[in-house]
Amino acid sequence: MPRDTAVLVVQADDQQRADYDALARRSYGQPVGDIARLRPHADIRVAVRGGRVIGGGLGLRIPQYFGGRPVPGVCLAGGCIAPEERGEHLWSLLLDERLRALKDQGAVLATAWTASTGYGRRMGWATPAQVFSWTVPTSELRRGFADTGFDIVHVTVGHTNPRQRALASRWNGPWFRPDWWPAWQQDIHPDLTHYQFALPGQEPDGLLTLGFDQHPADGRRLVVHDFWAATAKAAAAMLSFAGRHNSRIPTVMFQRTALPPAPLLQRLHRAGTATATSWHPWMLRILDAGKAVHLRGWPRELELAVPLTLTTRAGDSSFTLHVTGGRGELEPAPGSKPRLVLTEQQFAVWYTGGYRSAASALLDGVKGSTDDVAQLVAATCESEPWLPEYF
Repeated sequence: MPRDTAVLVVQADDQQRADYDALARRSYGQPVGDIARLRPHADIRVAVRGGRVIGGGLGLRIPQYFGGRPVPGVCLAGGCIAPEERGEHLWSLLLDERLRALKDQGAVLATAWTASTGYGRRMGWATPAQVFSWTVPTSELRRGFADTGFDIVHVTVGHTNPRQRALASRWNGPWFRPDWWPAWQQDIHPDLTHYQFALPGQEPDGLLTLGFDQHPADGRRLVVHDFWAATAKAAAAMLSFAGRHNSRIPTVMFQRTALPPAPLLQRLHRAGTATATSWHPWMLRILDAGKAVHLRGWPRELELAVPLTLTTRAGDSSFTLHVTGGRGELEPAPGSKPRLVLTEQQFAVWYTGGYRSAASALLDGVKGSTDDVAQLVAATCESEPWLPEYF
């Protein structure tokens, strides 16, 4: 088909979904099982040239917690362009059209896991946090952490219960997990086992999901998929429990999304026994800055009114950020003199709590006085960025 034939991005019908599935296999070099698994829950868009599907992707309309509240968003997955069609900026067209349709359906932010972080940044996406997986000898966990008296209960259903959602709301980024989450995860990983940790007579303070895989040197390896802890004691009990597998399993791997950004493994007795592997980070794009600010949670004691300029690919816009009584508004203020200037990528990092201090924001290029930047950072640094779900 000639390259000058127009490309249309449309919602996929049954035949186009089948064509997209086949294209994804060819593009990724392996089957992409989530195309079939998530079909009932996904918005599937395909790029079509002359009646032939040359690209596609999934959009999952799932809220994410920011400031303790679920903000309507979309999580993008399964994106691909036919190898013979690459190099013509079709990915930009497909992504923009997918997001336009999903924004029309109510999404105010978009999230994706991608290795193409440089390309994503040029399109307005930000990387809020570094992502690591950790590998630790089970014997080290057994020596380094105490049980501390928790009752441990094996449960058959994955974690989408109210307790998990309450723990997720303490961070910026976790999904408000839909009801289909457990079945989806169990289908991908049939050997998952789920445990709850509770002090006698109390609700669970810890939720742990484990699986197993093959390790080239050690044979079977324990893999932590889900790690939700309300307290330091609960986290210690969960790590101790993982260490109990040491008689048969020499290592435990916390997959790239499992451990929260807390220095838990620094309590190990021997330095250097935990090894970290850096992964490509998750990326965030704010689709509607005003709605994102309005729908997010804010510290109730915070009082803030600051004029700022937001720099995007479409140009500069002036606003006044108001926060009072736990509510936030980003009001247009054309012609105002800004005290702060942020790019759309910096705005997204700030929104997630990715700046932990004025020094980090200023070093990343946020423009303003140290006092103003510190005040801005204080508005979102109450919760840290963490996306435990991988899709």
